[in-house]
Amino acid sequence: MPRRKRPETREIPPEYKYGSALAHKFINCLMKDGKKGIAQKIFHETLETIEKKTGKPGFDVFNQAMENVKPVVEVKPRRIGGATYQVPMEVRRKRRISLAIRWIVDAAKKAKGKPMYDKLADEIIAASKREGSAIKKKEDTHRMAEANRVFAQFKW
Repeated sequence: MPRRKRPETREIPPEYKYGSALAHKFINCLMKDGKKGIAQKIFHETLETIEKKTGKPGFDVFNQAMENVKPVVEVKPRRIGGATYQVPMEVRRKRRISLAIRWIVDAAKKAKGKPMYDKLADEIIAASKREGSAIKKKEDTHRMAEANRVFAQFKW
């Protein structure tokens, strides 16, 4: 952690097809071993599959799913007087986005037996309907924060 000033945050350019920085960030998180072209193909095929399955614009369903999965609170461990407490804290805006992306991608990777674009499309559709593994992860996080609300006084 720097002592003098905060490092500059880099601007993420918008994705070329949909013009969205969120889509670009999603593609970067989907990418493995620096193979961005493959990650872009998977993302574009995912949105096409979503359009075929739902009849709605794929990018709108994607945005709705991201909004549904973003967590509001999470717990962070704080060590106070020899005991470690799980303290509920509000999640920063950038972290909300990165957690939502990570949860959706991880849930899709855990599914077996289909191509990645199909698994990702299923998870995004489920998240847009407030179902699926990513939504369950968000609800578990919120439930844990609610259960540890008594330790909110240790927030700093």
